[in-house]
Amino acid sequence: MKILSCNSNRPLAEAICAVLNLPMTKASVRRFSDMEVFVEIHENVRGEDVFVIQSTSYPANDNLMELLVTLDALKRGSAKRITAVIPYYGYARQDRKSGPRTPISAKLVANLITTAGADRVLTLDLHAGQIQGFFDIPLDNLYAAPVFTKDMIEKYGGEGATDCPDLTIVSPDVGGVVRARQVAKRLDADLAIIDKRRERAGVSEVMNIIGDVRDRRCVLVDDIVDSAGTLCNAAAALREAGATSVSAYVTHGVLSGGAVARVASAPIDMMVTTDSIQATEAVRVAQNIRQITIAPLLAEAIRRVSEEQSVSSLFA
Repeated sequence: MKILSCNSNRPLAEAICAVLNLPMTKASVRRFSDMEVFVEIHENVRGEDVFVIQSTSYPANDNLMELLVTLDALKRGSAKRITAVIPYYGYARQDRKSGPRTPISAKLVANLITTAGADRVLTLDLHAGQIQGFFDIPLDNLYAAPVFTKDMIEKYGGEGATDCPDLTIVSPDVGGVVRARQVAKRLDADLAIIDKRRERAGVSEVMNIIGDVRDRRCVLVDDIVDSAGTLCNAAAALREAGATSVSAYVTHGVLSGGAVARVASAPIDMMVTTDSIQATEAVRVAQNIRQITIAPLLAEAIRRVSEEQSVSSLFA
């Protein structure tokens, strides 16, 4: 088994290698003067089981192209099996036609990854589950819920609602109910749902709160925070509804534009994200944003894929 990293999130790749006690495969992923991507693998990969770690986060197009060129290099280097490990799958929000003459970019990206040479994909908390069907190759979709619940237990104490009877898990929209319910079930906690209306991309308005949140410690659970508008509006609505505290657990901290400043000024005690996307300097210095690592989870999934063991049993 060989682990290879592109440039989007080398710290995560190094952490995965440390957990697996494997050296990083030597490779160069660089640019020509016109920013054209060039990849060169400096080790023999013929007949090897190779895992390429690359999130397609900002700059999404550059990082996606790095992944595609690396897959092609490995394919032409006669690797036995190539697994694209994509902790954050960009373009996942374009999973359907949102209007006339609009693309389904998540399907296009799936086609590109398959054509470039990937034999398998390993990803984390896909924004839409149906994206698994866009691939004609095996895809394993991991869940951050076990990582979140472990951190919540350490923060709130006890094993769940028995010891934290005032804890409520909140989904910031109807689409995220399944994800929030997974966490609530693991903690034996109550569940609430925010009913929101989105007029256009990046702009949302809270309409109703489904469930009782008065005098409760509320924890918002979501997969992606980009502009942070939905999350901040939900936090403000929960406070107005009588919640004693509001925190958030988000798998992918995209946090583009003024999102970090928006979170800093919102009534959110702490927003926890995974390191599926490498933290910017603004995220690192933010007082109410904290990252937890998914390296052990990804490392165990990689080991199981390599040894032909069950991955789904990780979440049983």
